[in-house]
Amino acid sequence: MPSGIRMRDGRWLAIEEWGDPGGTPVVLLHGTPGCRSGTVPQDLVDARPGVRFIAYDRPGYGDSDRGPGRRVAHAARDVAAVADTLKLDRFAVLGRSGGAPHALACAALLPNRVRRAAAMMSLAPPDAEGLRWFDGMAESNVEEFAQALTDPLDFAERISARAAAIRKDPAQLLVSIRDGLTDSDRRIIAEPAISEMLLRTFREALRSSAYGWIDDDLALLSNWGFDPAAIIRPVLLWHGAQDTLSPVSHFEWLAERIPRARPVLDPEAGHFGALEALPDVLDWLVPRASA
Repeated sequence: MPSGIRMRDGRWLAIEEWGDPGGTPVVLLHGTPGCRSGTVPQDLVDARPGVRFIAYDRPGYGDSDRGPGRRVAHAARDVAAVADTLKLDRFAVLGRSGGAPHALACAALLPNRVRRAAAMMSLAPPDAEGLRWFDGMAESNVEEFAQALTDPLDFAERISARAAAIRKDPAQLLVSIRDGLTDSDRRIIAEPAISEMLLRTFREALRSSAYGWIDDDLALLSNWGFDPAAIIRPVLLWHGAQDTLSPVSHFEWLAERIPRARPVLDPEAGHFGALEALPDVLDWLVPRASA
């Protein structure tokens, strides 16, 4: 059982740490669906001796209690509680895929504590002005999000059924999103270490229920509770130009509006290319000299 904290509202939030206990802290925000164990490959942790990696299960995933009705902005509240418990004054945040908007929430709402933020393959807010939100998105994601918007009860039932199937065979999730994967994505997730990490992550994330996945989708499709244009901290936006799970137009929209954004677009990468980009992103978050 991982360590964790009891939140003021009574929820249990599961936390896990790796790396140097005295190192520069980086709070990791996992994808959708995901959990604390699927954020950074172990070999990358071993290669960063001066970094303290901290991750937690978002509400409803793994060992964390559900937080019904949560918004993306609520991640800042949870991360602040984790930082207080671990006696962290300032820290960096890194979010991938569904975790990226939650990392942006921390940068927006905790400006005195977040040193830098990295958002990899982030979606834009659903009310993003001038953005055709579903354009360029894989059919599997369009169907999932559209159903959440039009029939949330049926959506919850379908996600619960998918989660039950994934608990028995985690590889089913990768099969279900296959239409949104590039050749480079398939190469990356075929690597034994990456494949093992992803399958372990899916199994643990959905071990108890599908609530985390359901609530993540609903939060991403609702008002986020903050304006990305209000972020004053430095933000690295990384994206793969071939990504159809998080279309590149979302990256472009965010890059135009976040004042101190540093946009990095890999023309050949898809969604899982972020795993290969992690070393460079971490070097930006925690420069080697300071580590």
